[in-house]
Amino acid sequence: MDPFNQLILAISVASFITFQLLFHYVSSWVSIRISPGFQKLNEKQKIEWNSRTVSTLHALVVGIFCVYILFFDDAVNEDPVWGDPTLVKLNVGITTGYLISDLLLIFYYWKAIGDKFFVVHHMAALYAYYYVLGQGLLPYFANFRLLAEFSTPCVNQRWFFEILGYPKSSSPNIANGIMMAVIFFLVRIAVMPVYYGRMYSIYGTEAFYRLSFGGRSAWICSSICLDVMNVMWMHKIARGCYKVLRSSRKLKVEIQENGKID
Repeated sequence: MDPFNQLILAISVASFITFQLLFHYVSSWVSIRISPGFQKLNEKQKIEWNSRTVSTLHALVVGIFCVYILFFDDAVNEDPVWGDPTLVKLNVGITTGYLISDLLLIFYYWKAIGDKFFVVHHMAALYAYYYVLGQGLLPYFANFRLLAEFSTPCVNQRWFFEILGYPKSSSPNIANGIMMAVIFFLVRIAVMPVYYGRMYSIYGTEAFYRLSFGGRSAWICSSICLDVMNVMWMHKIARGCYKVLRSSRKLKVEIQENGKID
């Protein structure tokens, strides 16, 4: 194994260990000090709280790194299939460590945070990332996928508000709900034409045919699998956001009417 691949392996392992430590020790220690409501949670809720805290941290780290690569890594942007994957491998290495760590926690604490869709999502992503880390294939598309992580903090914050007892009609909840729907749509749904348009432009070219059958399958199948789930999740988020806005508007009307009666 060459020194760079050893470095990527070390980063993945370090990422795994770091996220395990954050889950088991750091999250609870910090949460007790910044959120009094954490101590009132039951054991299952604390497990999910810590899982979502770690998820948010991972999303911010790799998301920022992802944007940097998209804007400043010319080698990847000019050759999306075979461009120099150095920076992308570093970012994907961090994500790989996190995904394996999260899968382990999901299986171990299945009654608290088990979710078959997350298992499918993680496995599909790891399958695709195997080709990125092992063969340096498709760095642009692998990195582009990580844009989706920007929606994760808002999704997690929605759960935090709910578990802490914030009313759905409260201003923080409504603001986060709107932000969550908008960001989720922008980074997971609206970008689909760009992603698949770039994929289509590669199809049939020399760069495409240089890919192994396994590489093509990982690229296409995992993309479709992930986006089917993204559309399903977007549908749920949109419905939830609509219900909250509708109930909030109804509540304001009732308050105004009661005020007029008084």
